[in-house]
Amino acid sequence: MAIKFQYNKTSLQQIEKQLKVRVRTLPIIKSKETALRIEVKKSKEEAVKLERELESQIAGYESMYALWGEFDPSLVELKDVELAVKKIAGVRVPVLNNIRLEVKPFGVFSSPKWYFDGIYLLEGLAKTAVEREFVLAKVGLLEHARKKTTQKVNLFEKVQIPGFQEAVRKIKRFMEDEENLSKSSQKILKALQQKRKEEEES
Repeated sequence: MAIKFQYNKTSLQQIEKQLKVRVRTLPIIKSKETALRIEVKKSKEEAVKLERELESQIAGYESMYALWGEFDPSLVELKDVELAVKKIAGVRVPVLNNIRLEVKPFGVFSSPKWYFDGIYLLEGLAKTAVEREFVLAKVGLLEHARKKTTQKVNLFEKVQIPGFQEAVRKIKRFMEDEENLSKSSQKILKALQQKRKEEEES
């Protein structure tokens, strides 16, 4: 990215100002990137844990497979999912507050005894599955934000800050050269005037 500038004091001041802003902002962005990286790692570990939990619950479900033919799955229904929003390193992510399941009335005496176990198992499966989906959504949001932040860190570190520093160097060098030329031309002019003066006097 080429930085546009002019060889004058105003341009120098603007570029120095932009350079200071980026140099000041870089550590903040780096710490945000680190925080996001840690959160992504934690969330991924949580997702793996929930995945294992879900698999073990499904294994429990499969152990009662023969009985599930008699079971009425409409007895357990997901009624509501209560959400909140939490900011993690400046990124808004959904947080699962509560999952409300409704168990419809059924004949306690006419249904098999294991129905209670089946309902309990289905409730566990539903809660774990919903929690897992939320954690995966959170991972997606955090991962996206981390990538954007990493891009910004790289842009500042590898492109903009060196570019502004180079522009400042070029402007200062140009202004110094201009000043030296001006001084040299003044000396030459003075010497010429002095020589003329001496010639006129003789």
